[in-house]
Amino acid sequence: MSSNSLSFTLNTSTRAEQEAAPSGGVQHERVIIIGSGPAGLTAALYTARANLHPLVIAGHELGGQVSLTYEIENYPGFPQALTGQELVEQMKAQAERFGARLKLYSAVTEVDFADGSPFRLKTDDGGEYLADAVIVTVGATARRLNVPGEKEFTGRGVSYCATCDGFFFRDQDVIVVGGGDSAIEEALFLTKFARRVDVVHRRDQLRAGATLQKRAQANEKIHFIWDTVVEEISGEDKVRAVRLRNVKTGEVREHPTDGVFIFVGHDPNSDLFQGQLERDEYGYVITDRLMRTNIEGVFAAGEVQDRIYRQVATSVGQGTAAAMSAERWLAEHEA
Repeated sequence: MSSNSLSFTLNTSTRAEQEAAPSGGVQHERVIIIGSGPAGLTAALYTARANLHPLVIAGHELGGQVSLTYEIENYPGFPQALTGQELVEQMKAQAERFGARLKLYSAVTEVDFADGSPFRLKTDDGGEYLADAVIVTVGATARRLNVPGEKEFTGRGVSYCATCDGFFFRDQDVIVVGGGDSAIEEALFLTKFARRVDVVHRRDQLRAGATLQKRAQANEKIHFIWDTVVEEISGEDKVRAVRLRNVKTGEVREHPTDGVFIFVGHDPNSDLFQGQLERDEYGYVITDRLMRTNIEGVFAAGEVQDRIYRQVATSVGQGTAAAMSAERWLAEHEA
């Protein structure tokens, strides 16, 4: 992948000068990080340690998807489980300790990368910014079923990540909703822990690849409920059952279960960058191995550009790489 070859002259005035003399109410920053998940907070930590005084425009949900995860046991360095929110708060505190600034409850609504650095950004609270470099870490959103009980039981039996939460369903019965590669991969993973895995799919055959289908069909723990959709998720303190409807016969029945894993796809939160950053056929921002986008000075990390791994640990690594690349790019392009 090649970045455009334009060269830029960056504003190298001191931070005090920038803050004392805003241009038309526009705030000038060396680095702006869009998003506050693991990739964004890690990028904030690294750019802060490089004395770049990053501004993190956090969005309306600090931490992104990970903040909704009930317990995290697979992040290195934390042998005792911690909640997603606890991990986010620790990452935030560490980044702030080195000088990162977080703008909470504010989301970027408009960007202009066309003219190169400095880049223009606007937020939904009326803020206007110039940034010499931008790191995009806005993540992706798991598609929801949008059925009663789904939101209420998220983190209490409803999950969108088997790798994150499968361990907590040891010797229990769970269902997996979906029929594509991700759903079947996660169903196979869940058999390491669950007693029984019922795959609920609205069609009468899977969309997953032939090899995955063969493995799933050969696994004695996996069972299939065809031509069926979930209409409601119910329980008390946690999930106890789902209401299923056969789309061909119309039959409705209650199905007891201890957990509901939903894998009907993810959507990268990249629409904001349409027409400016190159995206693949699924909408994920395209980066090279240095986390560079097609626009010089704009980098991307985490799930907005990663449709394969989608783990906290990989997002942290990508955020590190993006920050280091941004630091080097800024140094190379100083006037």
